[in-house]
Amino acid sequence: MNSESEVNEGISGKMKKHLQVGIWCFSLFIFVGYVLVWIVRPTNIFYLQWFPDIQAKADSVYFGEQGTTILIYTFPILLIATLAGLYLHLEQKPSNHNTERKGRFLGLASWKRPLLTKGPLGIITMTELSFAIMFVLLLIWTFCSYLHSMFASAAQDAAKERDQVWEVKLEYSAIALGLVGNICLALLFFPVSRGSSILRFLGLTSEGSIKYHIWLGHTAMVLFTAHGLGYIIFWYKTHQILEIFKWNKVGVSNVAGEISLLAGLIMWAATLPSIRRKAFELFFYTHYLYIVFVIFYVLHLGFSSSCVVLPGFYLFMIDRYLRFLQSQQKIRLVSARVLPCEAVELNFSKNLGLRYAPTSTIFINVPSISKLQWHPFTVTSCSDTDPDTLSVVIKNSGTWSNSLYQKLSSSSPLSHLDVSIEGPYGPGSTFYSRHELLVLISGGSGITPFISIIRSLVFKANTEGGKTPRVLLLCAFKKCIDLSMIDLILPVSATSTTFDISRLQLHIEAYVTREKQPDMNDKRLTQTSWFKANLLDEPVSQVLGKNSWLYLSIIISSSFILFLLIIGILTRYYIYPIDHNTDLIYPNLSRSSLSMLFICISIAIVATSAFLWNKKQNKDLGQIKNIYSSDQSTSPGSGYYNADKELGSLPLQSLVQTANVHYGETPDIKKILSGCDGSSIGVLVSGPRKMRHEVASICTSCSTDDLHFESVSFSW
Repeated sequence: MNSESEVNEGISGKMKKHLQVGIWCFSLFIFVGYVLVWIVRPTNIFYLQWFPDIQAKADSVYFGEQGTTILIYTFPILLIATLAGLYLHLEQKPSNHNTERKGRFLGLASWKRPLLTKGPLGIITMTELSFAIMFVLLLIWTFCSYLHSMFASAAQDAAKERDQVWEVKLEYSAIALGLVGNICLALLFFPVSRGSSILRFLGLTSEGSIKYHIWLGHTAMVLFTAHGLGYIIFWYKTHQILEIFKWNKVGVSNVAGEISLLAGLIMWAATLPSIRRKAFELFFYTHYLYIVFVIFYVLHLGFSSSCVVLPGFYLFMIDRYLRFLQSQQKIRLVSARVLPCEAVELNFSKNLGLRYAPTSTIFINVPSISKLQWHPFTVTSCSDTDPDTLSVVIKNSGTWSNSLYQKLSSSSPLSHLDVSIEGPYGPGSTFYSRHELLVLISGGSGITPFISIIRSLVFKANTEGGKTPRVLLLCAFKKCIDLSMIDLILPVSATSTTFDISRLQLHIEAYVTREKQPDMNDKRLTQTSWFKANLLDEPVSQVLGKNSWLYLSIIISSSFILFLLIIGILTRYYIYPIDHNTDLIYPNLSRSSLSMLFICISIAIVATSAFLWNKKQNKDLGQIKNIYSSDQSTSPGSGYYNADKELGSLPLQSLVQTANVHYGETPDIKKILSGCDGSSIGVLVSGPRKMRHEVASICTSCSTDDLHFESVSFSW
């Protein structure tokens, strides 16, 4: 029977693999066609031949002109997102507790190594630079092609409008700048969709893709600002300055465009480093103006023309609404460890079916501190060694974190704390085990993502046949008291104590940079607080359950179909009898507003239905009511026990005692890396920007192809 079962599983695995290959190839085919449309779009071939031909076939009494733009620009990307979700669903292995897998493109590892390490763009790999160059070339090609086509009739149009030729060319240049800016806007929302199937399909994470959002945002605002200024100058020179206050019933609305641009400029100003670093809350709250920006952008151009940028925002809306649904749940906070270094480890109850890879992040909201603020934190626990808990470490370094620290470290500890969570978000898999030597370099709280990595390697080392690399942890701290962060590698979960950390070849080199000797007078100890259960609290779980990628595909496709049905009925029986597809009678404001409203309604209906259905199917009433009794320190069935005694009960009483601590020194990273031996060396760095750039520069100058660099994002 076992042999027959294994054969069936093998056949099923092969079928899944073939289906995945088919999905990947078909998605690539669609994407190539989509890129081709963007390349040909600014040419006369597209506007005089392709677009009219497609419009003649797609234009109907049900959708009008917007049917053509939806078909060309929106449908392909949403189809790819749906297929990507199916691909990721097939890739899941429910019985596999290991998030490690072989890379699909290990031969291209050199393309992921740092190429540029200095400059305003940060650390840039060969792959990123190649795509950035191609994207810039696309922008230049699009701008020049539009100018070439429009300037051909500039003299004739100038004579007709009784304007000077240079004035007409200025207007056309402003139009071209706006059209080029649409390319950036079309991609702007993809990197900030945290649960995006497309990002995961491409092997990216939202956390690691934020820099692309920043690049695209700056480029878009430069182009849109130039677009707006170009028109203001044109109106002034042609004595049409009152055009600024014009809101056309049909066609382009100038006032809507100005409001959209103004909202964009406010957001853009708040991203300046001097403002973002000193007044982060100002930066955070002004970014909600993206709602105003998008709404008036659509009203400015009309919904049909806005379909060019709709796919990215559509997927972002689905992701944002799912995050909203998840954030409405109160999460069971089990315990908190207050460390001597003024850091707090929060331990949450976790659904046993929730799997996540090391270096994942979650967003936390504590209503008693702020109902609006959500802060990202790196997950320090491992879903293998900590199956029923999820942990994060929060350092006291700001107003919000200080308020939390004061609550948890007070002499009268809390009995319960309401917390909401979004996530976890992170990579689909990691590749750390394929190296012979893994060098982890951290600065300060940058050690947090390495805690989950080491725990996952401990699990692998303790499982049968588990092969793990040698691990060298280089961690730098400012003060001696910060060394207590190292002990977080030892989990507080009772389940985790069954794993022997000594089976992992772990060597720790710790550096205390601002103190030359240990402070023997500081006797502060780790304090542990336990919290009472609330029947309304729930464990951390995926917003759509274990089949989240399948549900996401269903939401994307079903909500889009529902939107088409609603808009088709509206157009056929209400708009068409009035306008007859002329786009000259029915107000643009009403058409665009209704389209945006029905998109929101469609997403809300389908996403809410999927969320509630999944919650009904997967609700585990016993996990909250029965796990963790009121006396956690003595409950044998709980996942936790008296944490104050835990470190003393382990074979290694403190990892700090096993570490080689250097006082009053900074690590000579170049010397250390040059002394490392191994056929394959993985270098991961997490810490301040200066440290990341220094390590990246060292790795770039290294001639060997066996050294692989990765900058790990962390939040604390």
